Amino acid sequence: MTKEEFAGARGGRTARRVIVVGAGIAGLAAALRLRQAGWRPLVVERAPARRKGGYAVVFSGVGAAAAGRMGVLPALQARHVGGFDLAYLRADGRPRFTVPRPTVGRLLGDGGLALLRGDIEAVLYEAVRDQAEIRFGATVAGVRQDAGGVDVTFGDGSSERADLLVGADGLHSSVRDLVFGPEEHFRRDLNHVVAAFTLDRLPDGMPERAFSTITAVGRTFTVADLGPGRNAAFFTYGTADPGAELAKGPRRALRQAYPGFGWTVPDLLADLREEDVYFDSVSQIVMDRWSRGRVVLLGDAAWCLSLFAGYGSSLAVGGADLLGAELERRPDDVPAALRAWQTGLRQEVTERQRKGRANTGVHAPRNRLELLLRDLPLRLATFPPVTDLLSRHLSFHDT
Repeated sequence: MTKEEFAGARGGRTARRVIVVGAGIAGLAAALRLRQAGWRPLVVERAPARRKGGYAVVFSGVGAAAAGRMGVLPALQARHVGGFDLAYLRADGRPRFTVPRPTVGRLLGDGGLALLRGDIEAVLYEAVRDQAEIRFGATVAGVRQDAGGVDVTFGDGSSERADLLVGADGLHSSVRDLVFGPEEHFRRDLNHVVAAFTLDRLPDGMPERAFSTITAVGRTFTVADLGPGRNAAFFTYGTADPGAELAKGPRRALRQAYPGFGWTVPDLLADLREEDVYFDSVSQIVMDRWSRGRVVLLGDAAWCLSLFAGYGSSLAVGGADLLGAELERRPDDVPAALRAWQTGLRQEVTERQRKGRANTGVHAPRNRLELLLRDLPLRLATFPPVTDLLSRHLSFHDT
């Protein structure tokens, strides 16, 4: 039976149709979970092909539990890098101090998987690609809904009707714009910019299986080594005007923001291919509701915890799993299922966003005092008796 022919009836009932906008972690997880719940998914993605790489995350908590229920946890565990060091360097690349991998493991706790975002997407894509129709290079131009369903018009003029529309299309969600209103009504900028891209090889002199970081006031640079072919660079810096920085483009903006950084930074920026860079503001989406009728937002489109909060990938998968569960509980009342889903997530999202706003100084210290306060517990973490205490206060999850 082909994807198009799939009817997946439960109890003689034709499978309901769901359109998922976005083929990132949230969208693919939603498509997989709803397929498992008996729905017939169509996934549409603006990009011409599946994106790879992305920044490094620690996948854990509700995400790992959900991945286990969805049957993809073993595949994610197979991509886990295992132990890694946290190597903190001077601006010229000389060592400052290192948190060794056994200590990092204790800080992460049980069940945390070190992955690239692209690892999670790849596992979800492999799990769902033969069970859902996936259209790349497709955009959403219009959304209209009534009591019985939702009609979606695409950029090429075609349209589809479905029982549910899931907007999982990220911070700059087109579904959110069309159904809930302009992005500026909901976006809360944290006055930082992030750039991330994958590397063909490790920089010279970098230790293997390590996150190597240079931090100056207001600026951080990290190279993450998660194994052969899985290396990535990340830049995060503070700015009073994120929009002005983004308008410069990543090459010009990063060169201006990182004067005096040595080691591999000048070479990386000299060879930078702008089309390969994720470059955006560090922002949160704050909304009083994530659903309207038969339309629901998921992941960054709904809440965007931000890089500073971490846990975004984990909560995207956990949120998709809960969405499927609520729709299974209320198969004949989609709006009620969406309201129950929102109630179940609201408290954790609110708390994670609060932590993100409080964690700015950890990722890009605003002054020397914040840099000292960031480094002190990390240095103390090298002493095993202190590690258990610190693990209750420090979070490396999904950073």
